[in-house]
Parts: sequence; C-alpha cells; structure tokens
Amino acid sequence: MDLTTPVSWTVNCSIVFPDVPLLDRPRAAADAGFDAVEFWWPFPTAVPADRDVDAFVTAVRDAGVTLSGLNFFAGDMPAGERGVLSDPKRSTEFVDNVDVTVGIGAQLGATGFTALYGNRIEGIDPAEQDALAVENLAIAGRAAAAENAVVLVEPVSGTPTYPLLTAADAVAVLDRVRDEAGVDALRLLLDVYHLAVNGDDVETAIDTHADRIGHVQIADAPGRGEPGTGDLPIGPWLDRIHATGYRGRVGLEYKPTAADPFAWLRTSERTPA
Repeated sequence: MDLTTPVSWTVNCSIVFPDVPLLDRPRAAADAGFDAVEFWWPFPTAVPADRDVDAFVTAVRDAGVTLSGLNFFAGDMPAGERGVLSDPKRSTEFVDNVDVTVGIGAQLGATGFTALYGNRIEGIDPAEQDALAVENLAIAGRAAAAENAVVLVEPVSGTPTYPLLTAADAVAVLDRVRDEAGVDALRLLLDVYHLAVNGDDVETAIDTHADRIGHVQIADAPGRGEPGTGDLPIGPWLDRIHATGYRGRVGLEYKPTAADPFAWLRTSERTPA
C-alpha cells in the first residue's frame, strides 16, 4: 500500500491475533514494532472481576504500548449481538460497564471508546430504542469527556438488523445526542471497510464529515483482510483523510490472511518517526 503521508497505527488485538492468548496480544503487537493497541471489550461480562481487569491492565503496561482505544461491552458478539445500549432489557449492563471501560482506558491512555449502537429488536418500537440510545450515549459521553476522551459511534456491516450503515447514519446520532442531551463528546468512527461494504461513498463521507471523525479503521474488501488482499483504495483514502486535518491513529482491524499479519507494512513505518 502506497502512502504519501505519515500514519500513526494502532493494532486491533481482538481481531488481528485470534490465536494468541488475550494477555499475550499487547506483547505480540509490541514485538511486531507497534507502540499502540486497541481492543474490543475483552471480557465476557459487562463488569468483570477486579483481578481480571488488573491482569489486562498489567499486560498492556508490561508490553510498553498505549491502549489507544477500547470498546464498551457489546453483548455476545459471536452470537450476533452488536451492542446493548439501545436494548431496554440490557441497558443497565451498558450503564454499569461505562465506568469500568473508561476507568481501564484512563489508566492506559485511551482517547476513544467505541459504543456499538445495538441491533433492532423485534417487537420494540425503533423510536424507543433510539431514545434510549441517546440517553445512554450521553452517559458514556460525559464519562469519556471527564478523561479528555470521546465516545465513538460506528456504522457496521454484516448485521442486517444493525441500523447504522453509513457515515451519515452515525453522524445523525451524534447530532441527536448533542442537541437533545447537550453532550458533544461523541465522534464518528470511520471504518473504510464497513462503509465500503455497505455501499457508502467513502470519499464523500470523508469530505462531508471530516470535522466529526474521531477514529479511523481499515481492512480490505472483499474478505476483510489486510491492505492489498482486496480492491479498496485504502492508501488514497488515508491520504485524503490526512488532507482534511485528521492526525489521530489508524486502527488495523482486519482478519489476517498470511502468517505475518503485517508483511504489507515495513517495520520502519509501524511507529511514528
């Protein structure tokens, strides 16, 4: 992948190292030459035991990397759940998880916390789910802002009942939380893979919503592999994002297709100069 601008990377350890034990993944990223990692929620419950949280924090610290981002608890992801914050039956789990997630991030330098919106639920009025989402995203936004961080709202592909498909869908949520709850610590997570797969115009999304982008993630399509395994113009898109003024990290959130998941990227390019 050819880039004309410098990029600060962060490795999504939840997807890039599927066969490495959880607590060994930060070290694996460091050994590969990176100085930052991000994770989906790394525990099976919204409020894990203190010893499990401590072990995770220690693993990241001992690896010498920054935890740049962390997802809030999103339910049973392998079973298809994509967030609980808009589910009236599980909303309390999200609220209970907020302080835990932000607390972990505050210890390790995280500047962004991803909140998956949640699937539409049969039998529940979408308007009710959306109102609950505003309430809970405001709670999360206030907690993040207290640590000089933001909540990231993400369009997602591959889940038919997930309602946020385009950058505009996510930005509409940011606007509603700002306008109705007075909380502006929410930003767009621009994942070029999800947007492209959903048929969004990635270049238009970048240009239109540049001032709302809080984080960027990449994977190629088809297949969600590393750059170069598909046909997405990831390099030009990253250059375009840089030209808008974005200087945050770019998350490597892909499913590796080779033994070395970073063979496409020279070692000298893996950390900022």
